[in-house]
Amino acid sequence: MNKIFKILQSSFFIFCLIFILPVYAQEKIKIGLLVPLTGNDKGLGEQIIKSTRLALKDLNTNSIEIYIKDTNSNPDKTMKSAIELKEIGIKIVIGPVFYNSLSKLDEIKEITFLSLTNKTLKLPNNVVSVGINALSQLTAIKKFIKSNEIKKTIFLTPNLEYEDEIKRALNKSKINVSKYYVYDTEPTKLTAQIEKITNYKRRKQNLEDEIRRVENSDLLDKEKQLEKLNKRYTIGNVNFDSVIISDFDESLKSVITSLLYTDVSPKNKHIITFNQWFDKSLLNEMAIQPIYYPSINKKNLENFEKKFVDEFEEYPNYLSLLSYDLVGLIYYLSKKNELSNNDSFSLFKKKNSFKGKIGVFDIENNKINHKLNFYKVENGKLTEIF
Repeated sequence: MNKIFKILQSSFFIFCLIFILPVYAQEKIKIGLLVPLTGNDKGLGEQIIKSTRLALKDLNTNSIEIYIKDTNSNPDKTMKSAIELKEIGIKIVIGPVFYNSLSKLDEIKEITFLSLTNKTLKLPNNVVSVGINALSQLTAIKKFIKSNEIKKTIFLTPNLEYEDEIKRALNKSKINVSKYYVYDTEPTKLTAQIEKITNYKRRKQNLEDEIRRVENSDLLDKEKQLEKLNKRYTIGNVNFDSVIISDFDESLKSVITSLLYTDVSPKNKHIITFNQWFDKSLLNEMAIQPIYYPSINKKNLENFEKKFVDEFEEYPNYLSLLSYDLVGLIYYLSKKNELSNNDSFSLFKKKNSFKGKIGVFDIENNKINHKLNFYKVENGKLTEIF
């Protein structure tokens, strides 16, 4: 009888090893998702959900569970939903999307939040900004400046809420900027400021003085010289080789147009700007080309867009691509470090790199930066430089 009992006991032990223990060993990776499901940004939230579903399909694993909660793009609603995620044991969350939803999250210290914002100033200690931040962009710009041996660069930034963010990133990037200017986006004020920055009135006066001198001279080729001078707008060069403009959309075009008005041509000076997300309208603005800017890998973006359209019959926004990559990033870090959700903070402390659809993530000390590609818009075409 004892022998039979021992055999049964051994069989039960083997059964536990084969069937029961793996259930505990293969602990699920639980990921919270904080996105707007109500309000004006509901459509954005729905696309982010679809992108995480696409990521799970591509990873082809049943070890990830995603729990979705609404933020309504509101700090109070975000806080309430985050508490609900904490109560069911979630330790790592993708979201919130917007910076203004982060203000109360430092009270939930048990959770690491991977916010899709690109702002890095005044973040709660438990929030990691994963958007395409200013430092990532300036790092790529610095590489371009160095490879083209550009000697003198000025920096222009609008008088908007992200000015402090830009200043901090510029300092960290260690780009050698000879002058830093903050401009007003109101067109009349902007033009006056660009005139001052480019010393336009002095150069315009130089031209008028030279025309007057030639007119009063006895030069044999006076008419020929006057003909050349009358085709010009100014005389005298500006004191820079390139200009970095941290602006976007129509405001960016206004700045470059103001530079053209003051006789500073993109054909003679490098006009560099921030990530334009492949804005197609820039291709049609022939007069303000060439323009240079950093961005994510365009081929990867196009492949993701095709995959998304095939699956959902709609085009994704750029945050969808980012959230797609974050599911893969969490899965990768969890597997590489052999960590459970009980230690989600340490996932982002160690130095790591991860290649996603958006490009390469560099991770260290709870910070994420992106290694970006660099592009040129010229003659109505987009060209990858690196």
